[in-house]
Amino acid sequence: MRTFAFASALLFAFAFAPAARAAEGAARPEKAAGLSQAELEKGFEQSLSGSVFRGYFTERGKEQGGLKEEKYTITSVKKIPETDDLWVFNVRIQYGNHDATLPLTLPVKWAGDTPVISLTDMLVPGFGKFTARVVVYRGEYAGTWDGAGHGGHLFGKIEKLDDAKEDDAK
Repeated sequence: MRTFAFASALLFAFAFAPAARAAEGAARPEKAAGLSQAELEKGFEQSLSGSVFRGYFTERGKEQGGLKEEKYTITSVKKIPETDDLWVFNVRIQYGNHDATLPLTLPVKWAGDTPVISLTDMLVPGFGKFTARVVVYRGEYAGTWDGAGHGGHLFGKIEKLDDAKEDDAK
C-alpha cells in the first residue's frame, strides 16, 4: 500500500522532464530556457508516455532494513483540457505483492520548468488515502510519500518503455 502514493503522485509520481530527449534510454529534458508553458507540458507528456519509473522506496522508521524495489509503468500521460493542473496517468504499479493497472487523475504543479506531482490526502481506490510530492528532472525522480499510517522517501530513474523491457529481459 505504501508507494502507491508515488504512483498516485506519479507516479508515478511521479514532476517530469520538461522536453523529451533520448539519452542512455532515459527521458531527458532539453534546455528549458525560453520554453512556453504549453511547450513544457507537451515535453512532459512526451517524456512520460511510454516510460518506466524504476527505483526504490524507504519506510520511515525502517530505513535500516534496506531499500525496497518499486516499478511504475506509464503507458500514457495526458493533460485534461480546460484544467490548470490535472493530468490522467495510465499506470501499472508494481511493488511488493502489489500489481495493479489503472488510470489516475493527478495534479501536476510547476516549479519553474520542473513539474511536481502533488497530491494531498487523495483517495486511491483499492489502496487508501495518500499524500505525495514527486519531482522528476533529467531522467530521475525523487520525493516523499505518506499514506495508510506510514510513509517515507522514493527515488529512481526513468527509462523509456522499450529500454526497460530490454533491461527486464537481461
